[in-house]
Amino acid sequence: MNGVTGRMGYRQHLVRSLLALRDQGGLDLGDGTVLWPEPVLVGRRESALRDIARRHGLTHWSTDLDAVLADESVEIYFDAQVTSAREEALARAIGAGKHVYTEKPTSTGLSGALELARLARDAGIRHGVVQDKLFLPGLLKLKRLIDGGFFGRILSVRGEFGYWVFEGDWQEAQRPSWNYRAQDGGGIVVDMFPHWEYVLHELFGRVTSVQALAATHIPRRWDESGKPYDATADDAAYGIFQLEGGAVAQINSSWAVRVHRDELVEFQVDGTEGSAVAGLRSCRVQHRAATPKPVWNPDLPATEEFREQWQPVPDNAGFDNGFKAQWELFLRHVALGTPYRWDLLAGARGVQLAELGLRSSAEGRRVEVPEIVL
Repeated sequence: MNGVTGRMGYRQHLVRSLLALRDQGGLDLGDGTVLWPEPVLVGRRESALRDIARRHGLTHWSTDLDAVLADESVEIYFDAQVTSAREEALARAIGAGKHVYTEKPTSTGLSGALELARLARDAGIRHGVVQDKLFLPGLLKLKRLIDGGFFGRILSVRGEFGYWVFEGDWQEAQRPSWNYRAQDGGGIVVDMFPHWEYVLHELFGRVTSVQALAATHIPRRWDESGKPYDATADDAAYGIFQLEGGAVAQINSSWAVRVHRDELVEFQVDGTEGSAVAGLRSCRVQHRAATPKPVWNPDLPATEEFREQWQPVPDNAGFDNGFKAQWELFLRHVALGTPYRWDLLAGARGVQLAELGLRSSAEGRRVEVPEIVL
């Protein structure tokens, strides 16, 4: 596990996924076999690795990635490093014959992402990319509605994501400073468009074109040591995505917006038969037969409580941590060969959409998104 000293690598992948699996007694493979994950912590900071290992009772950690990759007892390489370091490390792991599982984006450019997918295919290893939002309770409920035909013909998707990330001068920033430096692989388009690609692709259809406007609203920020720096990467992006089948998606992403939503991300889906608003955990619906008939009159106050006219979608099931749920699927894929479609080619589609989104913004035009194959 390379990158476990970072926020996501530590909190979601180590603690809430693999260590949570160990706390529950391992992963039951269904045939009497229990898979027991044994993490090997890898990173550059020896003291941080030692401290994490001590706190969680782990014995295997190293600052020497090549030595870990040469260890035949290590079967899977996982990467949660900064984006700029990921492609090279994944290629080394594939070359060492390891199965690979990785955060996104898989590379800083489409050519590199496709090369990783080709290397993995030719090596015959199993490979997967984290696509965690598909496993959120809110989106699982949304998928249930889609599969049940609730919407009829889907017309549009409207997404709002983001929150205010403090500049770092008078309050500490909630995100690392490299996120705001393009030269270090930062930017909200590179970070979030891969998420929007798989959410749209899996739920509504392949993205066929993108028109985006990226902006750097906060040009000056302060890093972890309190030193000011110029923000060279975009901190907000406004995108329109045409989808296969005719639906249109509009998604705003921003680290310079104050939240006036129920959740940090929300998607409104409108169809001929009904609509839904899904967040991280909740999902609310309004069917065609229960749709009110508002009348536009700016001279009088609204007489209806519009939010109260929506019905919550029940859980109907227990929902585990989304990162852990996907880890379980990937571990089963490695151990049993069960199907797993969120591979490095799927990861490359996310990199492609980010790359084309930035091109669209730079050139001020709509850009076609061709289907990619190896």
